[in-house]
Amino acid sequence: MKRLVVLTVVILALLTMGVFAATPGQLLIWADSTRAPILTQLGNEFQAVYGIPVKVVEMNFGDIENKFITAAAANEGPDIIVGANDWVGQLAADGLLTPVTFLSSDQLNQFAPSSLQAFSYGGKLYGLPYGIDVLGLFYNKDYVTNPPTTPDQLFTMAQQMTSGGFYGLAYGVYGNPYFSAPFVQGFGGYVFGTNPDGSLNPNDIGLANSGAVAGLNYIVKLFTSGIIPQGEDNNTADNLFTSGKAAMLIDGEWEVPAIQQAGINFGVAPIPGGKPFVGVQGFMISSKSPNQIQAMEFMSDYINTPDTMYKIWQADPRIPARYDVAAKAEAVAPWLKGFVDALSNTTPMPNIPQMASVWNAWTNAINLAVSGKESSQAALTTAVQQIQQAISK
Repeated sequence: MKRLVVLTVVILALLTMGVFAATPGQLLIWADSTRAPILTQLGNEFQAVYGIPVKVVEMNFGDIENKFITAAAANEGPDIIVGANDWVGQLAADGLLTPVTFLSSDQLNQFAPSSLQAFSYGGKLYGLPYGIDVLGLFYNKDYVTNPPTTPDQLFTMAQQMTSGGFYGLAYGVYGNPYFSAPFVQGFGGYVFGTNPDGSLNPNDIGLANSGAVAGLNYIVKLFTSGIIPQGEDNNTADNLFTSGKAAMLIDGEWEVPAIQQAGINFGVAPIPGGKPFVGVQGFMISSKSPNQIQAMEFMSDYINTPDTMYKIWQADPRIPARYDVAAKAEAVAPWLKGFVDALSNTTPMPNIPQMASVWNAWTNAINLAVSGKESSQAALTTAVQQIQQAISK
């Protein structure tokens, strides 16, 4: 009975996917609500010029990857998906993506290297990046004229300014590995090492080396010195900065609208001594697409242009992956420069499946160290052991 129910669910899922299956001569794109409207507009423009219809199906961002896997397994689904670089490892390993081969060396040089690295797997590029998420240092210009450039300067400045309910630094790092990464990696730690060919090596985990321990010790010191109160999460940190009760904030470009709405006179700089993750959004072509040539043309001749990429940035204002688009955008959004400068010292979010085994163990290590229950070395050593055990299963 149970097998019959499961089989029925699978059949219904596949039939549902058939409604959204690509057909020869018409491009089908899956995107979320943020990107679907602009892609619909661009698709109409593309059809007017090239005569190829483009249909955009909107779905929840969190559903796209799994639905794509299900559909592609049945030789259905879209020609193109718009999604995150950390999908690439699993999708490429399963043979569901077509490598992007149309970029010349001059065109490759237009992109931030980390954005290309983020969409690479096994020495091949599997996506056309357009937008980047990265953490930076926001600073309130009413309190900070020259932002710090080293971890020691950041600590000293933040400590001197913290008093009477006002904080020099708001930093929602508690229980958040993504937010701890800038200092863990900036001091010399890393999640996965690399093989000679540049691919990630899940058997080389650097989250308990001397650099990682030093980075976590620095974060612990921010708590023990009183710069950051115990339990401060991301929402608390954001509220402190937008209410004018913090001079600096570590956060990503997605926080800009709230800061602008609060009327804060702000600037952005790279995190002093930090090496944050970059998460990259881009276009990927299904290997099951019946419209491979048309999909490549759509991406190479239409999407990968400064004008189109700029339109996408206007609709989805992440950090542009192309330098020329970023330069144009900076004219109307000067804060972008601080994030673009930060891209010179970043590492892509690991896009191999083994990354799923990292988050919980790393989170526990942060919480144990910050709360004083374990030393940074002990907490991280245990975390690495747990990650290795999870990967080996």
